[in-house]
Amino acid sequence: MNSGDIGFMLICSALVLLMTPGLAFFYGGLVRRKNVVNTMMTSIFVIGIAAVMWALFGYSLAFGNDHFGIIGDFSWLGLQGIEGSTTDYVSTIPHLEFAIFQMMFAIITQALITGAVAGRMKFKALFLFIILWSVIVYYPMAHMVWGLGGFLAKIGSIDFAGGNVVHISSGVSALILCIVLGKRKDYLRVQYHVHNIPFVVLGASLLLFGWFGFNAGSALQANELAVHAFITTGLSAAAGMLSWMGMDVWMSGKPTLVGSVTGMVVGLVAITPGAGFVPIWSSIIIGLAGSPICYLMISKVKQKLGYDDALDAFGCHGIGGIWGGIATGLFAQTSINDVARWNGLFFGDMQLFLAQLASILITIAVAVVGTLICIAIVRCFTTLRVSKQEEQKGLDISEHQENAYPSFNGLD
Repeated sequence: MNSGDIGFMLICSALVLLMTPGLAFFYGGLVRRKNVVNTMMTSIFVIGIAAVMWALFGYSLAFGNDHFGIIGDFSWLGLQGIEGSTTDYVSTIPHLEFAIFQMMFAIITQALITGAVAGRMKFKALFLFIILWSVIVYYPMAHMVWGLGGFLAKIGSIDFAGGNVVHISSGVSALILCIVLGKRKDYLRVQYHVHNIPFVVLGASLLLFGWFGFNAGSALQANELAVHAFITTGLSAAAGMLSWMGMDVWMSGKPTLVGSVTGMVVGLVAITPGAGFVPIWSSIIIGLAGSPICYLMISKVKQKLGYDDALDAFGCHGIGGIWGGIATGLFAQTSINDVARWNGLFFGDMQLFLAQLASILITIAVAVVGTLICIAIVRCFTTLRVSKQEEQKGLDISEHQENAYPSFNGLD
């Protein structure tokens, strides 16, 4: 074992955990005042349920002994048998530390889904949905992409820090869930205002800070690859911010602060699958292209199709993750990371690009089918949606009997 790697990975684990409170502020600032407590709660509670499930059986199912390239086993229930040893995934840190780092990914992924259903989903229904989704979608996806013997890894697809596992799976599931749930009461009839822009910026800043642990930590060692992932992450975020600002000016005449930090987050999403595979210069292209793609998806396609993805979980994470997976197939180089069997299409090889497309399509299919199964099971125990009266009153009061701003008498 290496003490430098151990210290580095503990810091990275803490940084990834910080992303979930950051997401709570980011989502909480975007919603109406009467729903901020509920929206932040739907991110924060995931820390509890996802961590406990991961320790009891989630890690074992995701990274345990392979079964059919799809799922692990129950050999490490309760994290028993992993203390005092290393793992085949990385030899310089304790096995338990690898499990801790991966636990933080399980937490943030489930929290991302909640943005699509803000303002109208019963908390009890969401609680049950997250439990089921973890087992039916997240653990198999983590195994297929990152687990030893995983199916998507076998076909040659690559995902450095979670394009498929985190962003596409959560984004597509968020889309299906919000479509089944239905639109908010006044959607497309009343303009929804961002209630707290400083919250949004604070949350996005915490996400940016934590994302360096998310991507650089996925090297699993304090080495040159971690440094490479660090700089590609930062540059893509910066490029994503600039191109979103450009789209704001082009479409509406003025740059916006909410748009700027949203573009930054899109740049982070887009570079995630390729951060440790693509050249530094290409990370700027990935970020620059990612924001216009997501911007148009949110501002044009969503309105045309009429679905109510309240905080654009699919528009940012689903679409951004898909673009990132494709871009990895374009720009990856084996000289940067030999986990990639082939170079990207830009360098003349076709195999990796095709493997990336296949993995994206498979991830989408797993997310769609898995989400529909979860919804069907949840409906056996409770309705998905709050009543019209509860929605009108706001979910802070109706679901939690709390008020974020008890002395505030202004308008949303």
